[in-house]
Amino acid sequence: MPTDQLAPDIPSDVLAAEQAHLAESRAALQAMRAHAQSLSADAAGDWVSQQILQSLLDQRVAALADHPDTPLFFGRLDRGADDDLPPVIYVGRRHVHDGSSRPLVIDWRAPVSRAFYQASPADPMGVRLRRRFGYHGGALTAFEDEPLGQGGEIGPSKILTEEIERPRTGPMRDIVATIQPDQDEIVRATLTQTVCVQGAPGTGKTAVGLHRAAYLLFTHRERLARSGVMIVGPNRAFLSYISSVLPALGEVKVDQTTVAGLLGEHAAAEDPAVAAVKGDARMAAVLGRALWLHIVKPEEGLVFAKGAYRHRVADYEVREIVASLRGTTRYGPGRAALAQRLAHMVLVRMEQRGESPDDRVQDSVARSKPVKQLVDAIWPKLTPEQVLHRLLSDPEFLAKAARSDLSPDEQQLILWRKPYRSWKSAKWSAADAALLDELGDLVERTPSLGHLVVDEAQDLSEMQLRALGRRCRNGSATVLGDLAQGTTPWSTTSWEAVLRHLGQETGEVTELTLGFRVPREVLDYAARLLPSVAPGLAAPRSLRPGAGSLSVRPGGDLRQAVTEVLAREGSIGVIVPDALVAATSAALDGVAHAVLDPDSADEHRLLIVPATLAKGLEYDHVIVVEPADIVEAEPRGLARLYVVLTRAVTSLTVLHARPLPAQLAG
Repeated sequence: MPTDQLAPDIPSDVLAAEQAHLAESRAALQAMRAHAQSLSADAAGDWVSQQILQSLLDQRVAALADHPDTPLFFGRLDRGADDDLPPVIYVGRRHVHDGSSRPLVIDWRAPVSRAFYQASPADPMGVRLRRRFGYHGGALTAFEDEPLGQGGEIGPSKILTEEIERPRTGPMRDIVATIQPDQDEIVRATLTQTVCVQGAPGTGKTAVGLHRAAYLLFTHRERLARSGVMIVGPNRAFLSYISSVLPALGEVKVDQTTVAGLLGEHAAAEDPAVAAVKGDARMAAVLGRALWLHIVKPEEGLVFAKGAYRHRVADYEVREIVASLRGTTRYGPGRAALAQRLAHMVLVRMEQRGESPDDRVQDSVARSKPVKQLVDAIWPKLTPEQVLHRLLSDPEFLAKAARSDLSPDEQQLILWRKPYRSWKSAKWSAADAALLDELGDLVERTPSLGHLVVDEAQDLSEMQLRALGRRCRNGSATVLGDLAQGTTPWSTTSWEAVLRHLGQETGEVTELTLGFRVPREVLDYAARLLPSVAPGLAAPRSLRPGAGSLSVRPGGDLRQAVTEVLAREGSIGVIVPDALVAATSAALDGVAHAVLDPDSADEHRLLIVPATLAKGLEYDHVIVVEPADIVEAEPRGLARLYVVLTRAVTSLTVLHARPLPAQLAG
């Protein structure tokens, strides 16, 4: 609230002192950034070192950027005097110190800041008083004290509630000021622990995943700087929506991509039934056999001529070498090892003749024409595309590779009806991308990251999960999703299965059921679909009653509904069946709006959102058009409708000319 509208019980002198601390902190942050900008990379020595150092300095400067519309700190802890910590600690988005290195703001991720999220009268964690601050833009306007050292109960925080419910436009905001104790436990889970979060709509699972990434980067900076952190989302619109969260927390060096961006942008049309078979984990065994079937049993030995001598390696010796390598190494290294083993056998023959060859001679022999010709004949050089092209084009080869893993009907289903002339001209589908990635890892090991965050994981196929699992085989993962929001034909029904296919079987599954964003009236309405889409899940609960937040209008007028919500504060999403996007845009001719594109998240206040792009997004006001059409548009249409109905933060209006799905009646 503005400072001239302070509640009468807020002491103006105390507020003025806190505002002065904010001003001092902002000035100190500006000085820290100016100091970072003044540093030079010229002293690093050689050009490469200079470039590396300059990149690090640029990242440091970017991380110290102030965001004038964002509070620099949002909380204060008054502690007892029984330890070495400062008696007063301000908790904020990043650490700030003055010219004497005196901490003015402590990073929310620091161990001492944990008490801001976890302390309670039952366990005050050494805190006498917790103070929450209210802001308008970046200006401090109010505060609220919670005495923790006196026992008893503390009521709900008005400032916390207002921050959660505050209308928004544009990209997703961080929730660093409003993290709840159960969310904080997930955020601060150790790096070695993979965490899978089953999160109902509005529980903040996406924000929790992003904040965990920020926490791990703070806690394990050096290690993760080497190995990397990656965020994988369902589409580019979603990534654009969340793009501001980590930079606002000072983390500017995190890769964000989609599964398609990671595995390859392949968009050939494909029957969902075909994609479902290709996405099944049984394909891993099929692909492995398909690759290794290309190795031919050696029928001839090796003859290597040097001067007047011919050095021979017998055919049975070649077979023994191939047998010892096959299946014990990846295909590419195995091929290289075969050349070296053959060369070594030649060197043995040389030594038997009294010569003294060294390693350089062995490398020369391994690269020689006779060795290369024999290796190519036995262990041909292959690309993943060559193998998959043959597998999907040749019924006999597919049957040999599939064995009993795929039924004859399944084999027939995935075979190309009109095979492409060659692997170079083949058009691959999204499901093929995961198969190519599997083959690529069988040929050469896929590098692993330090930590992987996967959102909307319930929609990924088993083969896509395997591909992501390869990226964190030496690290950990944060897996986010909601089984009730699974909309693909291969959507999972078990998080344990997801963790198994990721290769993270020891991961911990936790559940967030208490919602903070979606009003209870809206959430209860959407939950009528749960018995049909996810009967094993408990119905989500919301802290916000949201009386009057739901309006269901048979034959309602779209322009009228839009006019009503335009008069209110906040973002607006008009979610429609994909087939009605153009017609809806035409119906709103003359009303400023934009249509959400799969590759970007437009920041226009009024957006027409295709139903298939709504997942993961949220708007203050949502208007849903023709639920029955959304349901009928795809096999898991009821799950899609559940997603659509739970995007609203303040109000939901449902317009329908056709009868609503039976599950919503009542």
